Amino acid sequence: MSYRSLFVLVLAGQLVALADPPAGYYDTTPGKPDAKLRVARSAMSAPRMAAAEPAAIISELINPAKLATLGERRANPRVQKCVYWLSTARAANQDPTKTLDTAIARAGYINAPAVRLTRDALLRNLDIATKLGCLDAGGLAEMRHGKAPTIHKGPYRGDQLSVDHIIPRAVCPELDNVIANLELMPLRMNESKNAKVGERQLSLAKKFRAAGLLTPDGLQQVQIAALRSSR
Repeated sequence: MSYRSLFVLVLAGQLVALADPPAGYYDTTPGKPDAKLRVARSAMSAPRMAAAEPAAIISELINPAKLATLGERRANPRVQKCVYWLSTARAANQDPTKTLDTAIARAGYINAPAVRLTRDALLRNLDIATKLGCLDAGGLAEMRHGKAPTIHKGPYRGDQLSVDHIIPRAVCPELDNVIANLELMPLRMNESKNAKVGERQLSLAKKFRAAGLLTPDGLQQVQIAALRSSR
């Protein structure tokens, strides 16, 4: 076979590859740009898309409507995943606070107190995971899949970083999957906790009520538990 014939065959193969892309590669919706233009735009906008990705994913993880449909403790893995994506954003020189502001807005939070409580909780969890040395390659791999990473710093070194309900689920089940009520904590510490309600829990319950994250009945349950705990 001559070099010319070989070149023709190779070229033909390339043309076939271009003519028969993977399923779903082209957007055939009427009015959409053609494939070449879409490829060019994708290449130009790749950095912008990469920057937006963590916020878009986090917005899905914290969407209130979706959280309301989850079963018992099913938001816990979502907290781990959120911290992974916040860490990813930070590693890409994105401000975690701005990333969360975008994510929370996309998720549909419109109540300013609820926005603040949700943002502060997730930033606090990022800080906890950072200080406990959980954001190494192995820890991030676990958190990306909603699993507990291993703690590498502090007195709980070697333990798992679990998700705790600040206001105990046993006291107020309606806060089970509220992101603002979930906090990362060493597993041994979490397991040693009881359903005691102190000043922090009572204060937070009042903030949740003002933010529309807790019903009047739920607040009353926390207040009753706080009275019992103080005796």
